[in-house]
This record gives sequence, structure tokens and C-alpha cells, in this order.
Amino acid sequence: MSSSKTLLAGLANGVMAGALWGIVFLVPQLLGDFSPLQMAVGRYTLYGLLSFFMLAPRWRIASNSIGKAEWTALFWLSLLGNIIYYVLLAAAVPYIGGPATSLIIGFLPITVLLVASRDHDAVPLLKLMPPVLLSVLGIVLVVSSAWFKADPSGTTQGLHSVFDYCLGIACATGALLSWTAYSVMNSRWLMKRPGITGHDWSLLTGVVTGAQALVLGVPAFIIPGSTGYPAHSGADWFRFWGICAGVAVFSSIIGNGFWNKAARLLPLSLSGQMIVFETLFALFYSFLWERRWPTGTETCAMVFLVTGVLWCMSAHKRHAYS
Repeated sequence: MSSSKTLLAGLANGVMAGALWGIVFLVPQLLGDFSPLQMAVGRYTLYGLLSFFMLAPRWRIASNSIGKAEWTALFWLSLLGNIIYYVLLAAAVPYIGGPATSLIIGFLPITVLLVASRDHDAVPLLKLMPPVLLSVLGIVLVVSSAWFKADPSGTTQGLHSVFDYCLGIACATGALLSWTAYSVMNSRWLMKRPGITGHDWSLLTGVVTGAQALVLGVPAFIIPGSTGYPAHSGADWFRFWGICAGVAVFSSIIGNGFWNKAARLLPLSLSGQMIVFETLFALFYSFLWERRWPTGTETCAMVFLVTGVLWCMSAHKRHAYS
């Protein structure tokens, strides 16, 4: 496959992954009466079960191709990229809203870029500074906009207080750092193990994540009064497991499969840029849910983020042919 076709194929897979991952930002809105840990455990328990059944017919072949180092990597990838990331994301949304949370996590291309700039074949960081600064400006705009909505004396425009706002920002930032570590580690392991398909790697990650979710199910569901959330009816639990199943199938299994293909086709410093599509789709879904148009500040932030990513892609294409 030519360099140009590889770039386009990687971009297409990145867009599809973003469209499916963006759905997860709606889940805290749909399941606001459940704790973030319960949401994560529900989603990833089902993700693990589905992954195991899909991998079962060729389990011996897939598992024999990896050793202790790969299992250790899968453990940390599952913890960072799934459990920790999603608990922090789900905790941030009620405090600062879906749009602000998705835009903060949309800073991921910059954090990945800073890490990947040390790779020997990476585009020189100096050439990427203009689009990086443009993306930074987009994030600053949305964070500052949300800050001015916070009322130190109480609640306003959906925000609880400045303390709650800061807590939400901290959770979103923690999710960003967790996903940065996952994105870098995952891309490098996929490059080191070309004999393992992206789909199998995703399913193996799902199996490990499911095992972790089962352990966390004890404090999430079994220990009385551990969540601080009200009791739920049968209809509430039906809604909970239905939404978790949908997210497990579309966002975790199918979305991760697209992402692993993108990570294998694109250099690390560019694959990280693809996360902007998760941000854009998350914003689109959030605006539909809130039944409103984006504000002027949010529109500018989106324009800056997209322009920054396209600019980075152009820099990578020039670098590949230079």
C-alpha cells in the first residue's frame, strides 16, 4: 500500500473509532443515577464476556502467540485505557458537562505528540508547534468558558460550584493522562508484535479488562452503601445493562478494532491526532442530547482543534515525501 493510501486508510479507521467512542460521553447523562464505578464495571464486564466468546474458537492460537511480557502489558493497558479512564470520564461529566469533558480529553493529540516527538522517525517538534499551539488555544477557550459559568456561591448554568468545577476538571485531566499512557503503550506494542492482529489484541484486552471489572464488581455492587447512590428498580437495572451492552459492543469491541487498525497504519505522533474525532463526535452527540447549538466559544474551539489536526497531517505527509 502506498504511503498516501496508508495515510487515508489510517484516517478512515480513526474516524470510525472516534464516531463509536464518542458515544461513551452520553452514558453518564443516561445513567446519572448510577456511580461512575458501576458504569465502568457494567460496560467492561460485558466487554470481557463478549471478547472471550469471540476469541474462544481460536483461544489457543491467540494466547500461544503472547508471553508474560504481553500479558503484563495487556493488564496495564486494560487498567489505564479502560477502567481508570472511564471511571474518571464518567465522574467528570456531571460536574462540567459532556462538551467540556470531551474537549479537555481532546487535548490528547498534544500529549501524545509530545511523547512521540522523541521517536527517531518523528516529525521535528518545531515544525508541529503552530498546529499544537492552535489546538492548545482551542482547549483554553472551552476551559475558560466553563470557568466563567461556575458560581462560587452556589449553582449556575448546570454547574454545582467552583469546587465541583475544579473536581470535574481534575477528573477530566486524569482521564486525559490515563488515555495518553494507554495510547502510547498500545501503539508501541502493536508495532512490536506485528504477528498479532489488531482485532485479536483488542479482544485480548477485553478479556483482561473483564477480569479486572469482575474484581471491582465487589465494591461497585455488592458492598452495601458503598456507592452512595439510591436503590434502583428492575426497570432501572434493565436500562443500565442495556446501555452497558450497547457501549460494550459498539464502543469497546468495534471501536477498539478500528483504533488498533489506525494505530498500526499510522506513526505514533499522527495516530494520537486521530483522537480529535472522538472529541468531535462526543460534542455532536452532547449537543443533540442537550438540544442546543454550540456556543461561539465552543465553535471556535472545534475549528481550532480540527485545523490543528489537519495541519499536523499535512506536516506528516510532507515529512514522508521529503
